[in-house]
Amino acid sequence: MPSYVFPVAKPLTPVASNEVLLIASGDLRQSANKVCWPAQAEVEKALKEVFAAEGFTLRRAHPYMEELQHGFIYNQRMGMDVFSTIHPDAPIVIAEAVWQYSHNVLAGLQNHRGPILTVANWSGQWPGLVGMLNLNGCLHKTGVKFSTIWSKNFDDEFFRTGLRQWLSEKKIDHDTSHIRKLDLLDLPNREVELGDALAKDLKARKAIMGVFDEGCMGMYNAIIEDYLLNPTGVYKERLSQSALVAAMRDVSNAEAQKVRGWLDESGLTFVTGENEETDLTDGQILEQCKMYIAAMRIADEFGCEAIGIQYQQGLKDMAPASDLVEGLMNNVERPPVFDKSGKELYAGRPLPHFNEVDECAGLDAIVTNRIWNAMHFDPATTLHDVRWGEYYKGEGVDDFVWLFQISGASPASHFIGGYKKAVSERQPPMYFRLGGGTLRGVCKPGHIVWSRVFVEGGRLHVDLGKATVIELPQVETERRWKAVTSQWPIMHVILSGINRDQFMARHHANHVNVAYTPTKEDADKALAVKAAMMAQLGIQVHLCGN
Repeated sequence: MPSYVFPVAKPLTPVASNEVLLIASGDLRQSANKVCWPAQAEVEKALKEVFAAEGFTLRRAHPYMEELQHGFIYNQRMGMDVFSTIHPDAPIVIAEAVWQYSHNVLAGLQNHRGPILTVANWSGQWPGLVGMLNLNGCLHKTGVKFSTIWSKNFDDEFFRTGLRQWLSEKKIDHDTSHIRKLDLLDLPNREVELGDALAKDLKARKAIMGVFDEGCMGMYNAIIEDYLLNPTGVYKERLSQSALVAAMRDVSNAEAQKVRGWLDESGLTFVTGENEETDLTDGQILEQCKMYIAAMRIADEFGCEAIGIQYQQGLKDMAPASDLVEGLMNNVERPPVFDKSGKELYAGRPLPHFNEVDECAGLDAIVTNRIWNAMHFDPATTLHDVRWGEYYKGEGVDDFVWLFQISGASPASHFIGGYKKAVSERQPPMYFRLGGGTLRGVCKPGHIVWSRVFVEGGRLHVDLGKATVIELPQVETERRWKAVTSQWPIMHVILSGINRDQFMARHHANHVNVAYTPTKEDADKALAVKAAMMAQLGIQVHLCGN
């Protein structure tokens, strides 16, 4: 019998009464960590100064690594090792100026007893807001108690007041008065009847959600456990991204070229070059066309009503990005795909795709698709990152305007001018080594219903609200694009009855689902049907804003 030597945990020294430890969770991709580190260092410097002004020392709990040229926790093992050196009662600040993988630090935070504060810089650059929102959503799902706050320069009264409360009371109180639980009696009978009928139909006929590898980028909040999902009538078909690569090999160049030809004729502009490392090439586009066909065929083979491709990690080292593929699938008008017998697949309708295999968004997409079809609306739907936003005044606008953005998966029918005004550019090399094109456009003005399904207390919940998508002047749109990821589509959004800080305090995810309605009145009706259907499926519904 082998003998094992178990390591003995060293006694951990409590921190001083005026000391707070700083944690920085980063990306698994060292290329991204290296590029984004200067922004993180700037944020940490500002936070140290703010804490010092309040009489506290903010000390890093893990070092800057010269050989890697950054100071991020970059995987789960490292996170566990870092937390093994931290006293469980120590106050901790997780500072984020970048996109981060929440599982890097989730294990340590789940067992931490001391007060936890998540902080992000109000910037769309890399972006810390998206990373913090995902971490917040993961912590919320696990039931970990934490506080959260955000700021552009960490010198505004909102941030200073919140920080002082956390330092003295170990919590921050935010205004969430925009939230109210659903009372079905408040909804019109006709919409309630439709929602009930659609829910009963989903439970009776059931739907399959195709999941190409579960758990993307540490997003624990994006996983719905089967015991919660199945009672809604939705079941997972667990698929492998390696099977997707294998199916791509069965797609001929001629088949892929027909998809490319359809896109060229539709007016979609591809910005191409010859350098594989920095440019979008014709070869990358052809591989994306093969992925589009392969994904549709696999979805049909297993009877899927929606699918989600993880892409990160693994597939990113095997094939170009999936985002152009996702945007095509989410649109009614798209290149036709046929099986080997010549039957057109999902003819005349989208095959909803939930980006980054976010299953909460996938369940939402299935519900939305059924409702919008029943109401004879364009069923194209997508998720977006809650990326950033600023107040804007001019051209009839005097409000806080959010910038929603996802990496190319938006359907063309959401854009001003559709495919004719859309552009496909190469994905940023630091995230997408093998390239691939996006589906880039400016989302059209109109009325949308937004939503987010999430897990809380071992039960499914959903936040529902309305919003207006506006068109900003081209100069302002370009300025905002330069402040985020310019290769990706952009949506300018004014949330109905919710201010910036209310939304940030409440939202339990980095993602939000959106779908257009023809009119403002139709948005009211669609929201009512969706609320009724979700409630009938056993999901706790929360109405947000007006």
